[in-house]
Amino acid sequence: MALKNYKAVTPALRKLITIDRSELWKGAPLKILTTKVNEDAGRNNMGHITVRHKSAGHKKSFRVIDFKRDRYEVEAKVERIEYDPNRTAFIALVKYNDGIFSYILAPHKLAVGDKIMSSRNLIDVKIGNAMPLGVIPIGSIVHNIELKPGCGGAVSRSAGTYAQLVGKDGGYALVKMQSGEIRLFPLESMATIGSVSNLDNKNISIGKAGRSRWLGIRPTVRGVAMNPVDHPHGGGEGKTSGGRHPVSPTGKSAKGKITRKRSKPSNRLIVKSRRSK
Repeated sequence: MALKNYKAVTPALRKLITIDRSELWKGAPLKILTTKVNEDAGRNNMGHITVRHKSAGHKKSFRVIDFKRDRYEVEAKVERIEYDPNRTAFIALVKYNDGIFSYILAPHKLAVGDKIMSSRNLIDVKIGNAMPLGVIPIGSIVHNIELKPGCGGAVSRSAGTYAQLVGKDGGYALVKMQSGEIRLFPLESMATIGSVSNLDNKNISIGKAGRSRWLGIRPTVRGVAMNPVDHPHGGGEGKTSGGRHPVSPTGKSAKGKITRKRSKPSNRLIVKSRRSK
């Protein structure tokens, strides 16, 4: 998909850059594969804001995505490629030979009419096919990778993301992320061939504050513009820069303090950190 620029009729349109979705399905989603979304808008059961900068945004229904790809040895045909308001990637509606419909993450270059399949054994290494990491050839580009076999894809699911299978050893597959991190995944974990669609999502420009509100993003106010009762940086005569090291509204340091637990169980599966040089 290409980027779409607008004639500068208004100040907002001058800066607006969106994705050209003219090739996507223009109708409603398949109703049996949608469900209602309960928007908490960042508030708790008392109505108090517990998550800053979050709002409900535009009303939308949730598309049920098949991240497990566990309908093995049944060929499916891509019926259409759709926009999903709940994620950055596009989704594809596929129809299996037994008549079952399903939504999957649309890989880059997957087209309407293509045939795809999911299998526990080695099949054609083509875009959209899903297989365990143990049978995928080394060097392949994959996405929608399971952290644990059978739990559904959890890694490399957003627009334009992918990972590369770089090796296999001792019952684990070595997968290199876009961040540079190399980590281990069980060989039985499923992954889909190809990268995720909508590569140009990173190049869009929202253009105006109102569009952010539609997306569920509330305004962000600087701490130095607040009163002392609202933020540690607030107050002072005239404009100040805070007068202390930057902190969060609750007083926690904002200069890179490590908050991830050192003893996190998944840390043992990281072979190379994304921060190592």
